[in-house]
Amino acid sequence: MSSQSKGDVKDRSLSKEGIYRIEWAGREMPVLSLISKRFQKERPLEGLKVSGCLHITSETANLALVLKAGGAVLEMCASNPLSTQDEVAAALVTEYGVPTYAIKGEDDDTYYRHLSAVLDHKPNATMDDGADLIANIHQKRRELIEGIIGGTEETTTGVIRLRALAKEGRLEYPIIAVNEADTKHLFDNRYGTGQSTIDGITRVTNVLWAGKKVVVCGYGWCGRGIAMRARGMGSQVIVIEVEPIPALEAIMDGFQVMPLLEAAPLGDIFITATGGTSVIDRSHFEVMKDKALLANSGHFNVEIDLPALETLAANRKSTRPLVEEYALRDGRRLYVLAEGRLVNLAAAEGHPASVMDMSFANQALALEYLATGERLAPDVYVVPEAIDREVGRLKLKSLGISIDSLTAEQQRYLASWEMGT
Repeated sequence: MSSQSKGDVKDRSLSKEGIYRIEWAGREMPVLSLISKRFQKERPLEGLKVSGCLHITSETANLALVLKAGGAVLEMCASNPLSTQDEVAAALVTEYGVPTYAIKGEDDDTYYRHLSAVLDHKPNATMDDGADLIANIHQKRRELIEGIIGGTEETTTGVIRLRALAKEGRLEYPIIAVNEADTKHLFDNRYGTGQSTIDGITRVTNVLWAGKKVVVCGYGWCGRGIAMRARGMGSQVIVIEVEPIPALEAIMDGFQVMPLLEAAPLGDIFITATGGTSVIDRSHFEVMKDKALLANSGHFNVEIDLPALETLAANRKSTRPLVEEYALRDGRRLYVLAEGRLVNLAAAEGHPASVMDMSFANQALALEYLATGERLAPDVYVVPEAIDREVGRLKLKSLGISIDSLTAEQQRYLASWEMGT
């Protein structure tokens, strides 16, 4: 493939290293490999023009190659300014012929220019991680809607946005909420986010987790994973919640639960994972202990109220890569990691390939479902159960694990109401 292939990346000469990274991730993605082999034979996405706004990582590259194997004509951009692996972006453009617009550290103007570039592709289907692509289409590129059969959304945050759009009656094409698949959120969100968040914070701070008081804001599947992994590292974990049922779960899982204002003076490390905004705000900064670390694992960089923190600071400086010190007027110092963006992707490599294998298998099969099935009405749909179960079956197969099946008698029993004690 010519190095003049379409795209905007940091340095095309990084492509060789990108190939190695993509191939290494592929070793841990056997479900995608099985789907790719079928797609090569059946070509279910033949000619489908797909625009994707996802984290440009080695795992995402493996998804892109599967879609190409199925016949899709694909263009990609980054869903976060700090999550791009520049060598992977270079390889996608120069070696695999996937036009890619992504540069790690790109400013907001470049980010939205890249978003616009993949929409110039005039897609028939979209893939989103946070719903920026879909929001842009609905706000600025409505001329594209008629040609779009549907899309997918990868994240909790994106699904929240899209359900709000659908509730207002303004969603113009169907979206499959990949995040809602059991083989996505039970594994990717919990085990992937849990491990990679701890990894990202450790890489940029070299902090010892044992003995630290870690405050986890949000006890959804991502928060569960983070809390579980932090405890496994020897931390004392405090969970913050606004909903009673997850708060009860956290209590019964053995964690402390309290309002954030009570936890703020206690915590050494604060991690947000809610999908909301201004979770940690001025009132919390004002009572935090000196040298507290603040990190975010929610999709957007709004969970830590950085403008409020800026108003409290006498000065700020970068103390090491991706660590910003805010020196407050009373002498305390608070440290924000990775600009308040997704710390697991900005400071580490994101989810391990093994869990992304299932998440991206859902993406590939959901696109096939949209491309080959009946046209759906505009709404947010869960992943069809048959797809979810198939991904689970393929994952077990790839691990060499077999499970029992119900007998005919057991199936009849479970489907009947007549038999009792």
